[in-house]
Amino acid sequence: MDVDFELIKALLISVVLGFAIGLQRTMAQYHKQAENGALVGLQAGSRTFALIAFMGFISGWLAQYIPLIIELVGVALIALVTLSYYIKAALHKKMGMTTQIAMIVTYLLGIMVAFRLEQYAVFGGVLMIVILELKPKLQKIEEHILPSDLSASVLLLAMTFLILPILPDKAVDPYGLFNLYKMWLMAIIVAAISFVGYVAIKILGNRRGVLLTGLFGGLVSSTAVTVSLSRRSVADTAAIHSYAAGIAMASTLMYARVLLETYIINPEMAILLLPAYLAATLSGLAFVALLYRRSLALGIGIETASIQTNPLQLSEAVKFGLIFGIIYGAIGIVQNHLGEAGVYFVSIVSGVSDVDAVTLSLSQLVEDKRLAILVAAKGIVIASVTNSLVKLGIVFWMGGSALGWIMARFFIVTLGAMGLVFWLS
Repeated sequence: MDVDFELIKALLISVVLGFAIGLQRTMAQYHKQAENGALVGLQAGSRTFALIAFMGFISGWLAQYIPLIIELVGVALIALVTLSYYIKAALHKKMGMTTQIAMIVTYLLGIMVAFRLEQYAVFGGVLMIVILELKPKLQKIEEHILPSDLSASVLLLAMTFLILPILPDKAVDPYGLFNLYKMWLMAIIVAAISFVGYVAIKILGNRRGVLLTGLFGGLVSSTAVTVSLSRRSVADTAAIHSYAAGIAMASTLMYARVLLETYIINPEMAILLLPAYLAATLSGLAFVALLYRRSLALGIGIETASIQTNPLQLSEAVKFGLIFGIIYGAIGIVQNHLGEAGVYFVSIVSGVSDVDAVTLSLSQLVEDKRLAILVAAKGIVIASVTNSLVKLGIVFWMGGSALGWIMARFFIVTLGAMGLVFWLS
């Protein structure tokens, strides 16, 4: 009789997969036992899970000879799982069902392997192990989540999947300037990026060090980070390089953020801007590294409401959508009357307060074939330079000349690298 090596290979895959899942459950049990200092209840181990996967594989293979074998074995397994849960709940007062559900999933994965769906089964098994390993991290996240944060997350989903699809993707004014769909889409993009930084600060805390403060705070608002750390530096001049490193990190994130926003709307223009903004980002990170070597290992917090307040608010989304629409329309109007100079003028004015809106507006204008790509790219660079100079002014005003001259060198390096590379490319 010929040996079916493919069958043996599939059998081994199912057993190894079950063993890996069981090993994760065993290690989780040991960690829990070490934390509690006592046994925490009945727990299936590596061998049990390997046998369950083996049982699923055998059931799937025998299905071609014995009708309903998969269903019968599945019912028997569910009965055993139910019994184990009853013992766990009644005797050990533990109510979690994670292990019991993992048993059933492991049985199904074994059946998938028997049906020659090995790749999907392995993917599913690895995904389940990852989900099981996320428990401590998820618990940490849950500790920091407020009801308002959950409501904001639901709002983002509603903004994206309920409101956005029903908005008309066409101009609603006689001049063809205001598109409600695109205005709302831009609001979603900016809110989502800011929300990532907000969540990171909520999970990690806003006192985990100057670099993390600047990194994730910069995703929310680099200007807000600049204001907060500049104020803090006045009362703690010994740590001036620490505060400078945090501001520099947040400002460096602005360059990366602009590039990301451009890529989302118009990848072609993002490629055009990539060398210049990559040069600014890398030179900024190098400058931050030099500052950090001279800084103190401080847990620097951010008190400003711009960072600690959830950015996913309907009022903020509407406000940004209106700002985007105004800038988009203004650029379209001034271009007709003043040409390229009008575009650059709007970029300067807009960059004073918000680089996101003008970046997205110019990117969308290129996507709509209403503006030359090189003119838009220059406008984005001008807005970035303007916003950086405004932040430098804030540092001199709120943080004093010592901090101001450090950040002046930072902006000379980063903006100089950006301008030089953009001109060369």
